[in-house]
Amino acid sequence: MKLRSLCVGIVACSLTAVAHAESDRPYPVRDNDFYSTPSGAEVALGRALFFDKIISGNRNISCATCHHPLAGTGDGLALPVGEGGNGLGPARDTGSGDDAVHERIPRHSPSVFNLGAKEFSVMFHDGRLSVDDSEASGYNSPAGDQLPLGLNSVLAAQAMFPVTSSLEMAGQAGENIVADAAIGGTLAGENGVWELLAQRLRAIPEYVVMFRDAYPEQISTADDIQFKDAANAMAAFEGAAWRSDNSRFDQYLRGDRQALTGSERKGMKLFYDEANCSSCHVGKFQTDHDFHAIAMPQIGPGTGHNSEGYDDGREDFGREAVTGDADDGFRFRTPSLRNVALTAPYGHAGAFDTLEAVVRHHLSPVKSQRNYDASQVRMPSRADFDGQDFVVMNDYWRLEQIAQRNELAPVSLDEEDFGHLMSFLHALTDNGFLDNRRNIPSSVPSGLTMAD
Repeated sequence: MKLRSLCVGIVACSLTAVAHAESDRPYPVRDNDFYSTPSGAEVALGRALFFDKIISGNRNISCATCHHPLAGTGDGLALPVGEGGNGLGPARDTGSGDDAVHERIPRHSPSVFNLGAKEFSVMFHDGRLSVDDSEASGYNSPAGDQLPLGLNSVLAAQAMFPVTSSLEMAGQAGENIVADAAIGGTLAGENGVWELLAQRLRAIPEYVVMFRDAYPEQISTADDIQFKDAANAMAAFEGAAWRSDNSRFDQYLRGDRQALTGSERKGMKLFYDEANCSSCHVGKFQTDHDFHAIAMPQIGPGTGHNSEGYDDGREDFGREAVTGDADDGFRFRTPSLRNVALTAPYGHAGAFDTLEAVVRHHLSPVKSQRNYDASQVRMPSRADFDGQDFVVMNDYWRLEQIAQRNELAPVSLDEEDFGHLMSFLHALTDNGFLDNRRNIPSSVPSGLTMAD
């Protein structure tokens, strides 16, 4: 009897230990984690708009240029090549002549996997767009009171902004009326960016039909079309097209314990335990949606900020620029890790070319920053840009200011354990997105070319 009691006790303890070990793993992703499924007509409209250059000032760049299905919903570059460039992905150049790109875009183009999930309430690397019920629009954003009512999600609100940037989609002063409105800060109203673009869409019969089919209760004629409707449609497309929840890790969470290899299971344990990755990369989509300073290298022009003693505006203070709180200096939003192996380069400035490189940075951020290899940066070279790309990285005191904000303690892993961790991160890949050509339309209603 005593022996039986002892055995029962051992089994109970073992089961408790297993339960505890599994307790910090996320629950499987479910349908109710996402907004309601959009209609096929709404998704079709959003897909057309996402790939159509008609919503750029000079009709020469689309949303898909920097968030392309064949580049992991990014562009494969450290920093995007915006309005004025030619080509797609890593082969994109900075253009030529008077129409060439005027300067680097300061921040890396993030992937858009799973941004249609309800828990994503903050957008951009610094969180400058967020859900806020105290605002009339429902969102705290750089547009303030100009942001219209009727946006269905924070992803739709985000879709309102690239078209307002002279570097991204609007164009330079004097090139077109959209650019002039954007540079003047006139986003809404009769002569605002969004109305000017809506006028273009109203003039294309195929779009009028598509808008009416997508939103029959609110759009009857061309005059009813507003740019916020376009933003809602693009968000619907992105949410439907890039919902990713069938990686082998997802299959494991749903109960298939054979979905992960032995190495991947060891890597998972490291991720959630000894390596402490889950202190930030937590939850169903492996992000705490918070902001952290981890000594990320600063590549390119930054966002026009200056550290003490400098006046050339090369730094990027991240979250501090939004909150005004010095404690938020050099903090950036934690990205989701779903499909992380497909979304290189990494970091707010795209400083790391490979997943291995950025993981090693996380294990020892300050050491990594001080020994940074600039040769890994993927960007088209141009003489007038190149000399400015590494101003911060070549300045000891500027690096020290970033390093002093680091909040990650070093983690020691031997190469075997590091290999297991990398195996687990690759198990976060949803194989359904290894070939994304299904999300690319054959043409767009404007008739404009889809690729340079």
